[in-house]
Amino acid sequence: MPETLKIAEPAPGLVVVTFSRPEAFNALSTLMGRELLEVWAGLAARADLRAVVLAGEGKHFCAGADLKERNGMTDQAWADQHKLFEDMIRAQLAVPVPVIAAVQGAAMGGGSEQALACDFIYAADNARFGLPEVGLGIMPGLGGTQNLPRAVGTRRALELLTTGLPFSAAKALDYGLVNAVYAPDDLMPKALETAGVIATKAPLSVRALKKVVRRGVNMELPAAMDFEVELYNDLFRTADRREGVGAFNEKRQAVFKGR
Repeated sequence: MPETLKIAEPAPGLVVVTFSRPEAFNALSTLMGRELLEVWAGLAARADLRAVVLAGEGKHFCAGADLKERNGMTDQAWADQHKLFEDMIRAQLAVPVPVIAAVQGAAMGGGSEQALACDFIYAADNARFGLPEVGLGIMPGLGGTQNLPRAVGTRRALELLTTGLPFSAAKALDYGLVNAVYAPDDLMPKALETAGVIATKAPLSVRALKKVVRRGVNMELPAAMDFEVELYNDLFRTADRREGVGAFNEKRQAVFKGR
């Protein structure tokens, strides 16, 4: 069992991954990075996986890299740790189903980057985001410089990255960084509700949608549309498509099996 994470499955195929270092504001340590890498890789290999929620235990989501652990690190130790974190974030991005961030309290530095690596974000109204690395003599290195402009636009991203200033959940919603803001007590129920809806849909369709949206935004439009049709043509030949259309006409809930 992980020491720095909690893993729960409140419904079949719906997994909640929770940072569990509340005494350290869920800061990202070497051990947490190693355990996240293992968890993400394991989830990516699960054919029955339907949706994932990423959250933080206690008052905060994740305060970023553990700077107490990093204090006094040699350049080589720093590089080795960061390579682990790079592998970790790529493993998160490789999860083939939607990953929803449920952010409360601080999501700073690597915490913001892990939220940005999710497919969408719900935030509590007390959430605070920020990428303060410029004030530490470094820069974001877990996709922050790429995922942030994709979410909020280049001009806003450069303002946030070069000032390093924190911003509120309300600002994050205004910028387009988060999908919705809730009272803290409503955050996890809302994230789980959305994950539960996704889990009822045709799983092959959900996976195809994540793939085509993620890849398509980096393609020229004609190539992206060709890719869309390629995946569409795969889906309409499946048993799940026949089940979905049959259930609609029979006025019943579809039972999808991922085939």
